[in-house]
Amino acid sequence: MITWRSIAHTLQRHHAPLKTQVRQLSLLEYQSHKLLQDFKLPIPPGFLVTTPEQARHVVSVMNGPSVIKAQVLAGGRGKGNFNSDGKSGVRRVESSSEAFKSASNMLGYYLTTAQTPEDGLRVDKLYINKAMAIAQEFYFAMILDRQHTSPVLLISSSGGTDIESNIDNLHKLCFGLSTGITDEIDAYVQAELGFSDVEMKDIHRILVQMVKLFKEKDATLLELNPLVRTEEGEFVCLDAKFGFDDLARYRQEEIFALEKRSPEEEEEHQLAKLGLSYVRLDGNIGNIVNGAGLAMATNDLISLQGGRCANFLDVGGAATKEALSKALGILKSDQRIKGILINIYGGIVRCDMIAEAIVAAAAEMGGFKCPVVVRLQGTNSDKGLKLIERSELDNLIVEAEFENAAQMIVKQTPGVEV
Repeated sequence: MITWRSIAHTLQRHHAPLKTQVRQLSLLEYQSHKLLQDFKLPIPPGFLVTTPEQARHVVSVMNGPSVIKAQVLAGGRGKGNFNSDGKSGVRRVESSSEAFKSASNMLGYYLTTAQTPEDGLRVDKLYINKAMAIAQEFYFAMILDRQHTSPVLLISSSGGTDIESNIDNLHKLCFGLSTGITDEIDAYVQAELGFSDVEMKDIHRILVQMVKLFKEKDATLLELNPLVRTEEGEFVCLDAKFGFDDLARYRQEEIFALEKRSPEEEEEHQLAKLGLSYVRLDGNIGNIVNGAGLAMATNDLISLQGGRCANFLDVGGAATKEALSKALGILKSDQRIKGILINIYGGIVRCDMIAEAIVAAAAEMGGFKCPVVVRLQGTNSDKGLKLIERSELDNLIVEAEFENAAQMIVKQTPGVEV
């Protein structure tokens, strides 16, 4: 017998902690729709186009109102703006001629949203769906809850962009991958969202297939937003977002073969392969540091001196010639960066080896075009600093003290008012 007490117990289950999983893979919308379709989840008819003429043809074949959506790895497309005509990345069109005009102002142009870089992301693909007559939007998602070490079902009667402003309307329900969608879960979903018995049969099928996809594809996130009920009473997944366990890459080769990264994610990925941790920030001073604590302290001290960091880059114990060359190459290619601070504390890593790597990397790059301040402390730091001084490389400055090094890079970086 199902009782509200048993349902409440399901909500309150606790488990032992597990290791945090890495999330890196992102899919474009049309790829997400294909994955949903493979697991028999309902999606609207859709076509991928890369030219305005293709967009005209698709809408002509659909013979009715259609929705054209920019394919970029960023949310908020419906509230974003193109640098061509100022309109959004999700557009409803009524005719093939209107589709051609819209596609002409989207393809090859940059879309800016709350989740893109300031200059936006270039759009080279559009996904066109038949417009749906929507009666109501819902939010359905499955995630891994680190606190409870359990998959969690999230549901809300406020889907689409409304979910961001209606967090209090979000209901959370733990479930087991082995038990799947139980009668208790069905009863809870029906009670909270007000589905009829007939509608609940469709919702149950959707939930069952969500669990199947989540489990078989090693997902860490499966978000249907919105899942809509049409005016004809059908349930359709209009958009989806996924996260996958990077540690399962070896058995999810087909999924990871779809991988597409933004330029910022590609930088992070290339450095991660060398064991380096990289996070892009919004300043103009790059830094290379070993140790997360020292990296955060370096960012803080640069800020206190009036500068702004362009990145968080922790080389950890991987401060080899190859790693430093790659790190310096990434920073050199970043046009925002006008100065670089290399701050290394030598423990296991010898500072003279770091100095040799810096000099070798500089030689490979043809020297430094912007000021680079090097601060070395710890094992063989004296040898390392002397080696750098003897290199006589242009724009390479040595500072032994932490605060002086931060002051120096802020002072030497063009465009920074001290």
